[in-house]
Amino acid sequence: MDMGTSALSKKPWWTLPENFHVPMVFHMEEDQEELIFGHGDTYLRCIEVHSHTLIQLESWFTATGQTRVTVVGPHRARQWLLHMFCCVGSQDSYHHARGLEMLEHVRSQPLTNDDLVTSISVPPYTGDLSLAPRISGTICLSVPQPSPYQVIGCSGFHLSSLYP
Repeated sequence: MDMGTSALSKKPWWTLPENFHVPMVFHMEEDQEELIFGHGDTYLRCIEVHSHTLIQLESWFTATGQTRVTVVGPHRARQWLLHMFCCVGSQDSYHHARGLEMLEHVRSQPLTNDDLVTSISVPPYTGDLSLAPRISGTICLSVPQPSPYQVIGCSGFHLSSLYP
């Protein structure tokens, strides 16, 4: 099945209202934005297309030099991107390298259902508090029965139903 369509309806993801009800919104440091999206947001469009999401970057939004990031799209795609953002920003060399692999993957090819399942099955890592000043915000990912989880590796995030 193409990740850009719903399993039940076979409609493109952007035609399904549930993909827009609760956008994922957080703040990211400017240098991390440039690492992920490229100078002048060079890679923004290909990351959107390959992840089947729409991403809005508002660098002017805060006085602290952070960029407000808003992501809409299918729940699992938003979850995958958030995991990638956390790993890329990690000071732990293993998780940072994993994040860079994920980044290269989403820049070069569309995410598949297998990619999304693999990301979901990886347990959140612990002990890395390096992201607290780099990414922050309250994030809700829309799913039927939300329950709050805090991902230790993404300190500063309080995620609703990231890992249902």
